[in-house]
Amino acid sequence: QVQLVESGGGLVQAGGSLRLSCAASGRTFSNYAMGWFRQAPGKEREFVAAVTWRNKSTYYADSVKGRFTISRDNAKNTADLQMNSLKPEDTAIYYCAAQFWVDAGNPPRSRYNYWGQGTQVTVSS
Repeated sequence: QVQLVESGGGLVQAGGSLRLSCAASGRTFSNYAMGWFRQAPGKEREFVAAVTWRNKSTYYADSVKGRFTISRDNAKNTADLQMNSLKPEDTAIYYCAAQFWVDAGNPPRSRYNYWGQGTQVTVSS
């Protein structure tokens, strides 16, 4: 059984930082891209960041570029999202996701087929 478990969410003031972690288990995640998505109340889920397996290439949504950093540890099957300079509009449930991806470029957002349960991030103004 594949499992993705997020941790590290919480309440932070605007301008603060949080670090989210995603731990994958149940299979070997070689050649799997890892991504982070978020969903705010009343809004659709949106892409935040992704990192590929082999080259650890990273991709970001424009709204978080320069503030968020995604990383992964292939030996530990983990993927982290460091979030700095947080804004109230970053408030959302953050989800970790995975997909098999060996091509170049940003992994297609529609093909993520493993998902975590989500972790709440709340940024107060």
